[in-house]
Amino acid sequence: MKFSIRTKFGVGMVFIFIIILVLLVFSGFYLNKLSTKTSAILKENYLSVVYAREMAEGLLNVNQEITTSFLENRKPDNSLIRKELVFVDESLQLEKNNLTEPGEDKITSGIETGIKEYSGSVLKFMELPGQANNVLLLQKKFDDLHRQILDLSQMNGKAIEVKTDDAKVSSKNALTGMTILGTICFLIALSFIYSFSSYFNERFFQLYNGIKEIVSSNYGQRLYFDGIDEFYEISLLFNQMAEKLSEGQSQSQSQQEITLDFLEDSENDDSFNDIQELKSVLARLKSVEAEAEEVISKIENTK
Repeated sequence: MKFSIRTKFGVGMVFIFIIILVLLVFSGFYLNKLSTKTSAILKENYLSVVYAREMAEGLLNVNQEITTSFLENRKPDNSLIRKELVFVDESLQLEKNNLTEPGEDKITSGIETGIKEYSGSVLKFMELPGQANNVLLLQKKFDDLHRQILDLSQMNGKAIEVKTDDAKVSSKNALTGMTILGTICFLIALSFIYSFSSYFNERFFQLYNGIKEIVSSNYGQRLYFDGIDEFYEISLLFNQMAEKLSEGQSQSQSQQEITLDFLEDSENDDSFNDIQELKSVLARLKSVEAEAEEVISKIENTK
C-alpha cells in the first residue's frame, strides 16, 4: 500500500491526537472516581452527621425547657417545645432517606421509636407540668435518645474517616497511574516525533546534497530512497535526470574529439595538397625546360 507524505503527516497528527485523548480519558476516569468518592462522603455520611446533630440539638432544647420550667415552677413554653419537636421529626425523616452504612437502619428505627415515645411523654407533661416523676421519666428517655443519636453520629463519622482514607489511597493510585501513563505516552510521542523528523531530515539532506552535486557537474550522483512514497519517486526522476545529463556530457566529449580529429585531418590534407601542387609546378618547369632545349637545338641546326 502506498502512503503519501500527506498521508503520513495525517497519520502522525492522528497518532498524537490519540495519545492526548488517552490521557484525557484516563484523567477524566480518575477524577470522576475521586469525585464520586468525595460526593459519597459529603452526600451520605456528612449529611447523616448533620441530621443527628440537629436532632440532638432539638431534643436538648426541649429537655432544657422542661427542666427549667419544672425548677422555676412555671408552665413550659408549649410553642417552643412543639416547634423543636417538629424540627426533630423533620431531621429524622431526612435521615431515614439517607441510610448508607450497615446497621444504620436499625439505629435510625430505634431513634424513631424513642422520639415517638418521648414526644408522647412531653405532651403529657405539658398537660401536667408539675409532676416530678414525669420529669425524671423524660430525662431518662432523653438520655437514651441522646445515646442512640450519638451512636448514629459516630457511625457516620467513622465512615467518613474510612472513606476519606480510601479516597486518599485512590488519589495516590491515580497519581501513580497517571504519572506512569503520562511517562509512557510522553516517551512514545517523543520517539515518534524523533523518528518522524529523522525520516524527513535524512531525505531532505540527501536530496539537497544530490542537487549540489548536479550543480557542480557531478552527473554520476545518484539517490537511493527506500519506500514507495513521493521521495522514492523523486529519487527515480532525479536519477533519470542525472543519467541524461551524463549521457549528454559523454556525447559532448565525443563530438569535441571528432572535431579535433577533423581539424587534424584537415591540416594534413592541406599539407598533402601543397606537396602535390609543388610537384605539379616542378613537372611543368621540367616540361618547359625540355621544350626550351628543343627550340635551342632547332635554332642551332638551322644555322
